[in-house]
Amino acid sequence: MKVLGLAFVVLFFVSGTYATVDSPDSIYQNFLQCFSNHTKAPANSLADVVLPKTAAAFTPALRAYIRNARYNTTATPKPAIVIVARSDAHVQAAVVCSKSLNINLRTRSGGHDYEALSYVSHVPFFVLDMSILRTITVEGDSAWIGAGATLGEVYYNIWQKSKAHGFPAGVCPTVGAGGHISGGGYGNMIRKYGLSVDYVTDAKFVDVNGRLLDRKSMGEDLFWAIRGGGGASFGVIVAFKITLVPVPPTVTVFRVEKYLDQNAIEMVHKWQFVAPKTDPGLFMRLLLQPVTRNKQQTVRASVVALYLGKQNDVLSLLTKDFPELGLVKENCTELTWIQSVLWWANNENATQVKPEILLDRNPDMASFLKRKSDFVDKEITKEGLDFLIKKMIEVGKIGLVFNPYGGKMSEIKTTDTPFPHRKSLYKVQHSMNWKDPGTEAESSFLQQTRSFYSYMAPFVTKNPRHAYINYRDLDIGVNTHGPNSYREAEVYGRKYFGENFDRLVKVKTAVDPQNFFRDEQSIPTSSK
Repeated sequence: MKVLGLAFVVLFFVSGTYATVDSPDSIYQNFLQCFSNHTKAPANSLADVVLPKTAAAFTPALRAYIRNARYNTTATPKPAIVIVARSDAHVQAAVVCSKSLNINLRTRSGGHDYEALSYVSHVPFFVLDMSILRTITVEGDSAWIGAGATLGEVYYNIWQKSKAHGFPAGVCPTVGAGGHISGGGYGNMIRKYGLSVDYVTDAKFVDVNGRLLDRKSMGEDLFWAIRGGGGASFGVIVAFKITLVPVPPTVTVFRVEKYLDQNAIEMVHKWQFVAPKTDPGLFMRLLLQPVTRNKQQTVRASVVALYLGKQNDVLSLLTKDFPELGLVKENCTELTWIQSVLWWANNENATQVKPEILLDRNPDMASFLKRKSDFVDKEITKEGLDFLIKKMIEVGKIGLVFNPYGGKMSEIKTTDTPFPHRKSLYKVQHSMNWKDPGTEAESSFLQQTRSFYSYMAPFVTKNPRHAYINYRDLDIGVNTHGPNSYREAEVYGRKYFGENFDRLVKVKTAVDPQNFFRDEQSIPTSSK
């Protein structure tokens, strides 16, 4: 690498103090030397691990797991170095050496964080990429999962070893397991089995001092925190040990769509009374989308479901309890559990697709998007739904995804893990996607999203208005890590974690008192 003739110094604000940063070249050389010393690996053997901006592999490594195109522009801040960890020792060295240089470290498993906090920072920073650390070992009814494994890889590896087991996690195959599970993690078996974190029995974790810990050595408080509190505030999750859950030989999936002129509002209203209270083996996701039909603007309501059993049983159940749905045999398809995973991942011909497709990571694929979230504790009236649907048509593009709770979710105490929303009827994801690049389009679509979010306010949880940590939303509060760090964090922290926020702060203060692991929405240290 060419050595710069004249080093320059910049100042930036970190945790209330000013720190100096040397030239990019000296940062790289100092980091590489430190990394080499800690891993006992010659510096010239680390060319595929420690990637400065000048390395040919830097941009492909950075772009591979950027999933939101809003953060894939020339103006987006880039890390000084991407560390592509290939061993636990690499993770340990990345932490120790970043800390010694006092440079912000962002850890990325799958890149699906909606606000890109795992690969973008507005102060000088490094990215620790976990995508190579994706070993999955399935033994009996348990498995070790590397943080960089995708959910598709997890499901595929379980299926290879057992046709009688599954795991309750997300429906998108390219989501990284590390971030997904540490934020709570849910999917279409949530009503039967609860959250992903409810099945985590151990973890491998690198703390701020570079120590590799397991459940026993980290202690129960930290183990509690990283199962729903987001791992990136406390250290780096290297792997989780999970318990698998039983799945039947035959499951049933179905999709039913209705428009406003087909009594869609009647169906949506009744859905609220059935979906969170029916058989726990039945998960019925509801999607509301504005569409053009017969040259008229309308809204399509779709119920997309997984039933852990046979079609005749779910037909019998819903004919009696949910006639407004109008489910018929032709809507239903019986599959194996792994085929249902493929079906939910938008492979409609799930019986014709091989499970190997779950191993496709689809690198460097990003779309422009914004997401927000809400929780609903009381059914919305027909008048309320009518108002919201009119506003959806008015806004134009916003989509809503309703995910029912109840079942197992409501049986687990809200303090058992940091995820506090278990008693809700359902969660709502606000979804906005667009194809037009540029700041003008972004500003317009973000404004539309925020407008609809304001219309939703009367119908959702209040004081605070709750949100889901895995649906990151910087609109609800940002931490500048100055003297008011705790108060700033409380704004978003109580929305994400409710009463569990205080315990998370206590854990953070104990394990990372200098607040090295920080981002715009991290858990703060105590103000006391």
